[in-house]
Amino acid sequence: MPYTLHRGDALTVLSDLPDNSVDALITDPPYNSGGRTSGERTGRTARAKYTAADASHALANFPGENRDQRSYGFWLTLLLTESYRATVESGTALVFTDWRQLPTTTDALQAAGWTWRGIASWHKPVSRPQKGRLKQSCEYIVWGTKGSVDANRNPVYLPGLYTASQPRKDRVHITQKPVEVMQELVKICPAAGTVLDPFAGSGSTGVAALREGRQFVGIELSDHYAEIAEQRLADELTQDDFDLAGPEE
Repeated sequence: MPYTLHRGDALTVLSDLPDNSVDALITDPPYNSGGRTSGERTGRTARAKYTAADASHALANFPGENRDQRSYGFWLTLLLTESYRATVESGTALVFTDWRQLPTTTDALQAAGWTWRGIASWHKPVSRPQKGRLKQSCEYIVWGTKGSVDANRNPVYLPGLYTASQPRKDRVHITQKPVEVMQELVKICPAAGTVLDPFAGSGSTGVAALREGRQFVGIELSDHYAEIAEQRLADELTQDDFDLAGPEE
């Protein structure tokens, strides 16, 4: 099978992964953000934080969204340390974050041993305007490497800005990322290499990895979302080569 989806806590499962067994970490951890105060961050569900009151969907909550700032930084450092161990030399880490947690995420990445290489942006053109304020239309991708960059190992040229709206049709997760963005990001992993996502959610990273000819190892704590991810990954394997390549321009 070109993919494995583990069910359980990310730190627990990561500790069982072999050293140097994956080529790239690409993940969207729970941000533990979405509030002006500690009470707002730790006392509300993911749905209350990240879903507008007038949203037309009723997607399920996901766990891990109620750490305060200090515990979030410590926990993320532990997670990125285990991921570092499991990644090959010159492998890469791409970690999504929002503006509130950007400083903590860059600190955790470096504390875990990764060499911080920069920040890319995912721009959401239809994000909500805010009167009297700058529009918060981006989420960020902090990236780094385990040691030096080996450009000959994977000679790709990837952009630093990705523009795409959050999925609306067939959306199955509150914080679901667009597959077209994830397909570009998984190219940081060498062809036929293995992408690791300790927070698989509804499986978008895995779907993108399979479409781009990569292997995938995912971990998901929520049984609800693990079932959705399993189905999406299995469905992807039933596509023929023409469908996987996408329509002709």
